[in-house]
Amino acid sequence: MADGGGEALHVEVAESLTHIPRAEWDALANPPDRPYDPFLSWGFLEALESTSCACALEGWTPAHLIARDSSGALVGVVPLYLKDHSQGEYVFDHSWADAFYRAGGHYYPKLQGSVPFTPATGRRILTNDPSVEAALVEAATTLMRRAQASSLHFTFVDAEQTQRLNALGLMTRTGVQYHWFNAGYATFDDFLAALSSGKRKNIRKERQRVQHGLTIKRLQGADISSADWDFFYRCYMDTGSRKWGSPYLNRAFFEVIGERMADRILLFVAEENGNPIASAINFLGGDTLFGRYWGCVAYREFLHFELCYYQAIDFAIEHGLKRVEAGAQGQHKIARGYAPVPTYSLHAIAHPGLRSAISKFLEAETPAMIEEIETLAEHIPFKK
Repeated sequence: MADGGGEALHVEVAESLTHIPRAEWDALANPPDRPYDPFLSWGFLEALESTSCACALEGWTPAHLIARDSSGALVGVVPLYLKDHSQGEYVFDHSWADAFYRAGGHYYPKLQGSVPFTPATGRRILTNDPSVEAALVEAATTLMRRAQASSLHFTFVDAEQTQRLNALGLMTRTGVQYHWFNAGYATFDDFLAALSSGKRKNIRKERQRVQHGLTIKRLQGADISSADWDFFYRCYMDTGSRKWGSPYLNRAFFEVIGERMADRILLFVAEENGNPIASAINFLGGDTLFGRYWGCVAYREFLHFELCYYQAIDFAIEHGLKRVEAGAQGQHKIARGYAPVPTYSLHAIAHPGLRSAISKFLEAETPAMIEEIETLAEHIPFKK
């Protein structure tokens, strides 16, 4: 693909992250003037490919866009995949696919600009130049047509980039997640003091009950052993098998990221009588703790809340992080101090009829979603 919005810019498709030098990718993914995003790093994304989690066989065919200027310098990249299903995305478009199929169309393949299996907000077009960003959108749309894909989707896009992509003609869809925000708390008790009396008492009771007889360990970097990974993966498989039927990630993936980015990984492990019974994995960003997966081999009441929410808040306060993103869904997070926040995805649809139908759908869905977020926000447990 030799066009891209300007004669001085050359845009191509890379079928593997190994075709792109790690240092060049990371310079665009995590420039020094932005908070670090572990999921955009070459090490994380390439691990998904090299361990066959995000690959053609699994319905994620890499088709990354890379833009170089006239000197050959890399000035923009897009983590992009040609997909033949809608699994592992967390922005649900199955109804769009079904409607198009009933009308005689083929929704798959489609193009997906995202971090596979990761509902964490961030940039999806990685460049410091707005003109390159616009050129890469144009190149992605051109690729959509050339690949005979039905559509192009950028999911979990940050608010700033969402505005620019919407101005370029992509349709915006709004969703909701629940994030915890640090209001300058010095301790967990400071956070509790900001809550209403009833919620504060409930959280204290939950923590006291679940912590009785348990030891909670925090493991980072070299402290995470192969045995710790084995146990975490056992927990992950148990939860993933129950929730999704077939977990998306394999043991090799966790082995690779454990070697490449252990300093960005935080494991919480709950032990009883010296034996691990539960584990949760988190990723450290520049100002955010991202909670991802958890599981247990022995049920304890409130253990999920402790390991995934309260421990994350504790850690964020101790390390001065601005927020905790605890993953997709879960209104129960509100009672634990997590606030509803909008999430955004951007969509381009090739077929005029489908594009018109989705546009009308979004016209109805968006105000309803905004109203839902506002209603949910009325129930956050902080003092009025």
